[in-house]
Amino acid sequence: MTQHRKGQFGSHMTRRSFVKLGAVAGGAAVFAGLTACGGQAPAASSSQASSSSSSASAASTETASSSSSSAARKTTPAVYFARAVNPAALQSVFEAIGAGLAGKVGVKLSTGEPGGNHYLKADLISGLVQAVNGTIVECNTAYGGSRGTTSAHYQVAADHGFTGISDFQIMDEDGSLSLPVQGGYHLSENLVGAHFADYDSFLVLSHFKGHQMAGFGGALKNISIGMASREGKLNIHSAGTNRTSWTSAATPDFLESMADSASAVLKAQPNMLFVNVMNNLSVDCDCDSNPAPPKMADIGILASADPVALDQACVDLVYSSNDDSADLIARIESRDGTHVLEAAEALGVGSRAYELVEIA
Repeated sequence: MTQHRKGQFGSHMTRRSFVKLGAVAGGAAVFAGLTACGGQAPAASSSQASSSSSSASAASTETASSSSSSAARKTTPAVYFARAVNPAALQSVFEAIGAGLAGKVGVKLSTGEPGGNHYLKADLISGLVQAVNGTIVECNTAYGGSRGTTSAHYQVAADHGFTGISDFQIMDEDGSLSLPVQGGYHLSENLVGAHFADYDSFLVLSHFKGHQMAGFGGALKNISIGMASREGKLNIHSAGTNRTSWTSAATPDFLESMADSASAVLKAQPNMLFVNVMNNLSVDCDCDSNPAPPKMADIGILASADPVALDQACVDLVYSSNDDSADLIARIESRDGTHVLEAAEALGVGSRAYELVEIA
């Protein structure tokens, strides 16, 4: 049994206000003409997220929705959702996408900073990694720490159990590969790990959580900051002004640079599928060696062929939760975290409109 829900928020209405209107539970209007990964999408407007109190208008909307449901399914990406967080649920939501990964498969995840304990565990992901015959891949960090050098990072991967379940590679152990950014906000090129080119497809396996700079981290962060080499990370964080030392750009510029880099990655390698695991929902990233303890209960696992739709659905589930989500919402809003979704959609990375399909 599956349950379907359409989701989308207007860019000018605060998400907290939208939730108060009850739109999360009821679903919102779907953009016309949106495509999934790689298609250009128009900007949202607050009027598209509004609801009418008129019964006549409601009846008209219901009729229109019914008559156009087939078209909506063709243009609106599906996001598959399981409430359980276990290996079987992980494989179920991935298989629900209905598309395979060909050739040499890279499984991109975060190995997690030592000291923290919220990263995705090897025993949770091992079945899926082995089912796709994947090689787990990562890139070194730009801030130093225990994953700032290749040798130290390989040790962390071993300590956290990843080398015991599959082959493992630091993609930037041999430097960077430049990918062009076409029509970006700030970047003209995106520097990923040189071994990015070794893979024919990617499973992007992300732990959804808060983030100190981006507000939240999910699929978009994993293919932008996550796939960037050390110098590529510096380039993104500085909005293209510095790739040799740490420079923090203004938050909107940083988020737009994440969108630039995600766009370049998907243009270079469109054969990607995405899974977000919503457990250990701390306000802090797995790159933090001492993250804040989660206040929210685990929500579940989501999967999609569209990273924007996937991250949007995760944000929506946080906002619609009846659990103690105040701190995570405050973290997202204090960084204007949803701006990366707006920017990525405008660049054609994906769609903020989606159809949520619950896997029972």
